[in-house]
Amino acid sequence: MTDQAATRPFEVKIGINPIGWSNDDLPALGGETPLATALAEGRAIGYQGFELGNKFPREPAALRVLMAAYGLEVVSGWYSGRLAQRSVEEEIAAVAPHLRLLAENGCAVMVYGEVADAIQGEPSVPLYKRPRFRDDDAFKRYGERLTAFGRHLLRHGVRLAYHHHMGAYVESPGDIDRLMARTGQEVGLLFDSGHAYFGGGDPLAILDRHIDRVCHVHCKDVRPAMVRHAFNRQWSFLDAVLNGVFTVPGDGAIDFAAIVERLRAHGYRGWLVVEAEQDPAVAPSYAYAAKGYRTLRALVDGSPYREVA
Repeated sequence: MTDQAATRPFEVKIGINPIGWSNDDLPALGGETPLATALAEGRAIGYQGFELGNKFPREPAALRVLMAAYGLEVVSGWYSGRLAQRSVEEEIAAVAPHLRLLAENGCAVMVYGEVADAIQGEPSVPLYKRPRFRDDDAFKRYGERLTAFGRHLLRHGVRLAYHHHMGAYVESPGDIDRLMARTGQEVGLLFDSGHAYFGGGDPLAILDRHIDRVCHVHCKDVRPAMVRHAFNRQWSFLDAVLNGVFTVPGDGAIDFAAIVERLRAHGYRGWLVVEAEQDPAVAPSYAYAAKGYRTLRALVDGSPYREVA
């Protein structure tokens, strides 16, 4: 570590996704838990903000009032994009309400998840059947559409944070490399440690290759035995979640100390978001959210640190 890196302020905030309390894709996992419970518990633990889920208001002013009541910020929110199938113009029209919701609540990034042809929500489709672009030209055209779409978001003060994800077109380390090579700076990368590992890569190596493009970070740990079972037993993505493939930082195999240090040394500014879908009946929401927070807080506070104003 250089002396300059050692003294550089680490301008991050720690947030969380409500998926550990209530899973939008699997309502049986905490679907009965009120949003108020997640917000109150998250704030009590120490989190500064929440990413959005299906239970949040979709009107900008109502969302702002709700979050202010808990002293929390809106971190960002998932957008189900379909640029693998439709035009930039169609995507711009579709995103308008969500973009307004984020922009008017001070969000700097939008989580973009490609759901066209994706199998991540299919309970009986094994992961190996995930979609792939038929050739490099198709990937190139996709990258061009993403770049144009990202340029539109930036006009509204929001950067596209592309979420590489199991069961989708961009899953593996090679997919991420091609995505970054075929898109412009208008497209940022959401680095998700858990999906990086599950997708067959070394999370730290992926971060090192693309750290200049990382604009948002999901901190998700993994249980390696479940990763192996997911492929050997031909599980779907939802099967893997139900069997506990993911957990919070500090409860699995990923070296978050190295990840946090690399982000700090590079001067990353933004959110570290705990996002680990689990069954709250098996992994109690408050206890696991607190563990994830304590892990990240200790790592962040171990370096020169100040809160973002």
